[in-house]
Amino acid sequence: MANRLSGISSTALLLAAVLLAGSIFLPWWGMSFYAPQYPEGLTVLVYPDKLEGKVDIINGLNHYIGMKQFSEDSFPEFRYLPYLIGLMALLTAAVGVARQRRLLYGLIGLFVIGGLLGIYDIHRWLVDFGTNLDPKAPIKIAPFVPPVVGKNQLANFTTNSFFGKGAYLAGIAFLLMLVPLWRDRKQ
Repeated sequence: MANRLSGISSTALLLAAVLLAGSIFLPWWGMSFYAPQYPEGLTVLVYPDKLEGKVDIINGLNHYIGMKQFSEDSFPEFRYLPYLIGLMALLTAAVGVARQRRLLYGLIGLFVIGGLLGIYDIHRWLVDFGTNLDPKAPIKIAPFVPPVVGKNQLANFTTNSFFGKGAYLAGIAFLLMLVPLWRDRKQ
C-alpha cells in the first residue's frame, strides 16, 4: 500500500515516542555563569517542569543588577509542558502504530511548530529578565539579552547558554520522525 509506512519507519516512530517521553525527565536547557569568584561556575538547569542548580545563589547575584528573581513559580509553562511533551509522544506512537503517511506530515509539522515556539519562549524570557531591570538596583548596567545558545559577557561574568540532554533527545526523536520520509520515499 502506497500510503502505509514500512515496518522500519513504524519502529523509528515508536522509538521517537519513547525518546520524547524520556526527555520529560531530563533538562532541556541551561545556563552556566563563570566569574573569578565562581571559577567552578554556577549552573541552572531547566527541565520541562522544574529548575535545578544554584538558583538561590544566582538570584542573590541578580539582585545587585536589578534582575527579578526567577523560580519555578515564575514560569507557568512548568504546569503544562510535561503534558504537551507526553501528548506529542503519544501522537508519535499513534502515527507509528497507524502507519499512515498523511498523519506523519501533520506530526512533523506539529513538532516543528512546537520546537520553534519553545525556542521563542526561552528567548522571550531572556529578554524579559535581561531588559526589565530595577532602576533602583545597587549596580547599574545596560539592559541585555543573553543568547538562547552561546556565550555572553556581563561585567565580570561570562555566561554560557546551552541545550540540555532532554532537548537532544527531542532532536533525535525528530530525526527519527524523518526516517519514514527517506525510507518510504519511493512509495
